Amino acid sequence: MARRDEQRGDRRNRNEEERDSELVEKLVHINRVAATVKGGRRFSFAALMVVGDQKGRVGFGHGKAREVPEAIRKATEEAKKSMIRVPLRESRTLHHDGDGRWGAGKVMVRAAPPGTGVIAGGPMRAVLETLGVQDVVGKSTGSSNPYNMVRATFEALKAQSSPRQVAAKRGKKVSDVIGRRADGASAAQPAADAEG
Repeated sequence: MARRDEQRGDRRNRNEEERDSELVEKLVHINRVAATVKGGRRFSFAALMVVGDQKGRVGFGHGKAREVPEAIRKATEEAKKSMIRVPLRESRTLHHDGDGRWGAGKVMVRAAPPGTGVIAGGPMRAVLETLGVQDVVGKSTGSSNPYNMVRATFEALKAQSSPRQVAAKRGKKVSDVIGRRADGASAAQPAADAEG
């Protein structure tokens, strides 16, 4: 019985290790913070990390410690726990445009045609690249505070929904929801359905 539990534990650890090896980690911001104590100032470091599998899952975390590597490790652990799944169109772009807001941070993300690349700056770029988006246009119109920008980007990504999800909510077929897209990606599909 104990051996079976041990094997199950080993399998679980192996799966976690495989999942962790696929993850891409990006350090977005590191900040030195000082606490004034009786003897003077005590310095510590705060790190903001973004983690993603480049296949539609992404998370962010914040860690604070006396040493930089420890702060990064804490932030990475928190980021792995807080991962969200974002539906991607053709595994390269978003399904639709979106806005996100957190505090004074305001961001806008737009789906883009193939070959556009990731047009976004700073913390937004780190989030979108670790998510696995290849074509997207992002714009930050609010605060440049990296914490607010990352959270606002996550709010915009959480609002993303795929045609399948929308069709399920409305009780319709996916083809009824999609219609004809402006970029012609789905224009060929209804014609093929009509012939078949």
